Amino acid sequence: MRPLSTNTRGPVARLLPPAPPSPQKGTEAMRTRPLGMPMMTSWFVSRLAAATAALATVALGCAIATPTAASAASEPTLTATAASSGLTPPRDTRTRKRGKSDWKKVVRGGDCACADGSDFAFWERRAKPTKRARPTKVVLYLDGGGVCFDARSCAFSGRRGENDFYNWNLSGENPAFRGDGILDFDRADNPFRNYSFIYVGSCTGDLDLGDVTRRYSRKLTVEHNGFVNGTAALRYLAKHYRDAAQVVVAGKTGGSIAAPVYGGLVADLLPDAQVTVFGAQSGAFPDIPDFNAEILGELWGAYANMPDWDVNEGLTARDWGIPRFWIQAGLHDPDIVMARFDYAFDPNAARTVEWMGGDASNLRALIDANEAAIEAAGVDLHSYTAPGRKHQILDIDGFYKMKVNGEKLAHWVSRLIKGKPVEDVHCRKCRAG
Repeated sequence: MRPLSTNTRGPVARLLPPAPPSPQKGTEAMRTRPLGMPMMTSWFVSRLAAATAALATVALGCAIATPTAASAASEPTLTATAASSGLTPPRDTRTRKRGKSDWKKVVRGGDCACADGSDFAFWERRAKPTKRARPTKVVLYLDGGGVCFDARSCAFSGRRGENDFYNWNLSGENPAFRGDGILDFDRADNPFRNYSFIYVGSCTGDLDLGDVTRRYSRKLTVEHNGFVNGTAALRYLAKHYRDAAQVVVAGKTGGSIAAPVYGGLVADLLPDAQVTVFGAQSGAFPDIPDFNAEILGELWGAYANMPDWDVNEGLTARDWGIPRFWIQAGLHDPDIVMARFDYAFDPNAARTVEWMGGDASNLRALIDANEAAIEAAGVDLHSYTAPGRKHQILDIDGFYKMKVNGEKLAHWVSRLIKGKPVEDVHCRKCRAG
């Protein structure tokens, strides 16, 4: 196969038929949402408008939606291998033990569904209330789960609802598990030990951003429904944690890509809460306009789901690259605390960059360049860059062992979510080995 990066029409030229120019929001060709109020001079009114727009956005969650003719069209096949994307489903990396569990499985009906049309659910773990107060701290955890983009990668094959590319249902998820990393609530040094959790598994292959039905072959129709599912969990959080003082949106690998967007929506729905976004291992993913338009915007329908924030006015599908999610959320609400973690030579991230059509020969430089671009746009992004060729951090015990330049990651995150000052941590000798 010709390398994706040499395609003359972009990284995924054969993935879609020739597409018409991207329609602007509000046209009949786009799936639209009610708009928020116009920008006004009053800060209070503007925040009320943001909350109204957020409610309109998250109202998509599990609402009945009829696919457009374009979204149900058959797609040609892009030849792919399991190494085409580094966002493969890593569910087997977490130790899970049957037994007593504090987790409750929440099944959502309506239009919520996994890629194969099966039931979507998320899991909730409520922190135990103290004698003085109800739990006021909660994490919205967006799990990784891979991506799919053609008949081969999207196939409902493999075991336990996952193939080599993505999770296509949640049959492999275990609602009665004891996790590692930040999901180990027995550890006294877990910064999130006393937080409630809404755990959102990925099962649609669209990075929690999609809202489209896509027919890849005569026998394969996929529900790219990630945004519908994710906003259903978000609505649940906003309803059941109305008095939340702190909300952390934690994104693992693929889940970290949409984390800033969800963080901005949380800030709109719960304006009195301090919102922190902590994304793990997508800092290297570049802004590639063809990828933005053809995959994020057209194939998965993510562009139509972008919030109607004032700062988003005039942006097209080609503008909505992965670094842009951080920029727009940060500009929309500068009070959101933004932070990321990356390994300097993460091999999975490198494969993803190549699949997107980028140059992964110097991953560390990509990470640094993306951070510089985000901060140049006016957004303060806290960062922790570790050496080595590793993958995974949030749900493994390595979260507590990680130490760079004398700074332990667990302590750094603890200060971050408490609103204390933190300095960026960057490996001085970012060796690949």
